[in-house]
Amino acid sequence: MSAVTWTIGCVEDDPDQTALLRLWLEHAGYRCAVFRTATDFRRRLGNEAVDLVLLDRSLPDSTGLEVLAWIRQSANASLPVIFLTASGEESAIVEGLAAGADDYVVKPPKQGELLARVAAVLRRRGGEHDGSEILELPPYRVDPQRRQISIHGEPVELTQREYELACYLFRRQGRIVSRDALLENVWNVAGDVSTRTVDTHISRLRKKLGLSGENGWRLTAVYQHGYRIEQG
Repeated sequence: MSAVTWTIGCVEDDPDQTALLRLWLEHAGYRCAVFRTATDFRRRLGNEAVDLVLLDRSLPDSTGLEVLAWIRQSANASLPVIFLTASGEESAIVEGLAAGADDYVVKPPKQGELLARVAAVLRRRGGEHDGSEILELPPYRVDPQRRQISIHGEPVELTQREYELACYLFRRQGRIVSRDALLENVWNVAGDVSTRTVDTHISRLRKKLGLSGENGWRLTAVYQHGYRIEQG
């Protein structure tokens, strides 16, 4: 499997700022999805493969705090968020963190600091950027070096594609992953291709990995949005 490529969503209306963030992120190996307004972000989030959001505190049609509150109450409640704030005052920073942000960056951002904070939040929320570290989600263990997934220490026999699909979903546990995103990132085909391949592989994974609740985790379909691995 190729290295996991994380997609960073930038909710930012300033075109110059957006261009700079995209340049830094793509140079560091991330994908970048740009949202100019809160409305655009809400409309597209269900179909975008976004793993972390850089959220401007001030948007033309909303505030960053309102968007953050919406995220935390949505089906993507566990989506990591880093606030971009023009104010370095303690009260503004505390307000954002208290509202559910994972971290903050004071504008204008510094390239090294921004990338370090993005990498740190991704580590806390689902593994290193390159996907090379072992992921422990008891009783599951995802070992990228051996390309192996174990349950209670017992390896499960998976095809290459099944392993890649499971790895992609496990590293985004708790978040909805759209069918289009799976086609693009696991099968490397355009998201608008009509195929039942994803559905078939999801069904096989559910059986092989016991993802119907018997091991404390479920792989569920979220109507009109995609799939999600979550505890329960």
